[in-house]
Amino acid sequence: GWCPLSPAGAQSTQILVEPPWRSAVLWDWVTLTCQGLGSASATTWYKDWQRWGQEKWDGLNVTESGTYMCDRPGTRCSPAVTVWNAQLVLQVPAQELLDWDTVTLRCQL
Repeated sequence: GWCPLSPAGAQSTQILVEPPWRSAVLWDWVTLTCQGLGSASATTWYKDWQRWGQEKWDGLNVTESGTYMCDRPGTRCSPAVTVWNAQLVLQVPAQELLDWDTVTLRCQL
């Protein structure tokens, strides 16, 4: 069930998280979108490092907490995204941040 090996130098797929906050939590109604080369109809999803299913679409509405990855033939698996079922979480915007950036923090209860 783990992501298959891919050709050396293959491009990674990426996961877009909506809403765009880290850490992702179930009660935010999280949608994951797999982005990368190849057909969206060939997207395979993994949950907790096991094959989760072959989806016809690149989007996945998350209904269970866990760690998610996606893959398409000829590419490397995406980085892992963990969705928590937490009662209290401190969230930051999902984009990459630099030391001098101004950032909005969100404490959700």
